[in-house]
Amino acid sequence: MSNIRGAQVLITGGASGIGRLMVEECLRRGARRVIIWDMNPDPLADRVRSWVSEGHQVILKAIDITHTEEVRKAATAITERLGPVDILINNAGIITGKLFEDHTHAEIDRTMQVNSQAMMHITLAFLPAMLLAGRGHLVNIASAAGMASNPQMSVYVASKWAVIGWSESVRLELEAKGGDFHVTTVTPFYISTGMFDGVRSPIVPIVRPDRAARKILDDVERNRMFSRMPWIVHAMPFFRGILPQRWFDVLIGKWFGIHESMRGFRGRCEKRTD
Repeated sequence: MSNIRGAQVLITGGASGIGRLMVEECLRRGARRVIIWDMNPDPLADRVRSWVSEGHQVILKAIDITHTEEVRKAATAITERLGPVDILINNAGIITGKLFEDHTHAEIDRTMQVNSQAMMHITLAFLPAMLLAGRGHLVNIASAAGMASNPQMSVYVASKWAVIGWSESVRLELEAKGGDFHVTTVTPFYISTGMFDGVRSPIVPIVRPDRAARKILDDVERNRMFSRMPWIVHAMPFFRGILPQRWFDVLIGKWFGIHESMRGFRGRCEKRTD
């Protein structure tokens, strides 16, 4: 099992939403040190000072994860000063909820950079130290949207499909090396944190952020390959595998109402996975 107690944990997008909740949960579970990367760390600054005054080791750093050289230098500094990261939680993400034809080229690039490419660069920056230590746990926040396409989410869906494929490939590579390596790919349904303001789901329950944070960390401690929520997400690969595409569209899109879920989306053009 990957024990959070005594571990050095790094969480991207950790200043708000499920990122912040996972920070709090890691501290409750006895993490030795929690390192938080976020583009806008200000909302968490006072709370971090409070945690430190209580005796916790918490480091908060402002970083734009799309700047690869900045990521590489920050990762090197952490590894040289504090040693390898035991659990890396790639949580940061954004969404542009609109029809594909309404996207700008900049929105496409930014979504793919934050949701997919940055995750790979961050992992690559920390992986050498994990390999030398012979241990490490990668936690990659994807989405149920990475298994079932949805209108008004085309670029977001593309970025999360990329995460799932990459995450599973890295898992296979690390398992072949032996050692104490684990990869958990997280594929939640909508989480009610503000990222998907206005989303409606008549059948599949929207996930509470506190439950999402606890379940992710429970699954990490159990070394599970996937962390899926709620219950219907576990069945999605099965239905996709046995049903013709048109039938799958009817099941997911019409019977479960997923294809209409983004019609009331009110989010800003760019929001964190929070």
